[in-house]
Amino acid sequence: MAAAVASGVTQPPNSTVYVKNLEESIKIPDLKEALTEIFSEYGTVIDLVAKKNLKAKGQAFVVFEDVEAAERAIKEIQGFPLFEKPMLLDYAKTRSDATVQREGNEEDLELHKRRRLAEKERKQAHQAAEEAKKLKRPAPATIPDAAASRPAKASRGAGLKTSNPGAGAVVPEEYLPPNKILFVQNLPEDYDVDGLTQIFGRFEGFREVRLVPGRKGIAFVEYDAEAGAISAKESTSGMGLGAESKPIKVVYQRQ
Repeated sequence: MAAAVASGVTQPPNSTVYVKNLEESIKIPDLKEALTEIFSEYGTVIDLVAKKNLKAKGQAFVVFEDVEAAERAIKEIQGFPLFEKPMLLDYAKTRSDATVQREGNEEDLELHKRRRLAEKERKQAHQAAEEAKKLKRPAPATIPDAAASRPAKASRGAGLKTSNPGAGAVVPEEYLPPNKILFVQNLPEDYDVDGLTQIFGRFEGFREVRLVPGRKGIAFVEYDAEAGAISAKESTSGMGLGAESKPIKVVYQRQ
């Protein structure tokens, strides 16, 4: 095994090792087999996660039975070449599903998953807001030519200013950060409060369904806390309702 290099560790010790700089051209089954063979030398590996989607390429998570095994692995494997690329190791930022399930129960695991999903959606909302801000930035000032400096006919609405400085930087509904109220759209016209309560009332902390007078096909569903709304959104978004099984759209209420 190669000698350990500068650790590069930024996270506090835990039983899950984050591995990056992996060769992306290797098939996932082959990659997982190679990683398991290497990391198993340092302790019992209870789970190994590697995915082929674009954001997760070149990365993996190795879950050990205990923290001591993870510490040994990081110390000894840091910089070790796998498929001609040196692996870069750190502790994972959060506990793995396998660790939570092993140390707790199904309720703990479900809570852990909801928190992870909420954090993911918050990051997506932040990224969407940042992209919207970039679209608002004015173009660099340029020196006008003679033609451009001539007076032009005022276009309709010219000179009007928005009273909302944030106008134009609207975060898409799909990326709104989690909160305890859901906005449900594309509902069949024959669905009333009772029908929607049967669907959304089975999730933790359900409080009420509110229809909008004079508006068909939409409703608001409120929970006591974010956790219930997150579970409900994850489970019902895209659900087919009515005779045509038309998929409903479930997002968080815009704050």
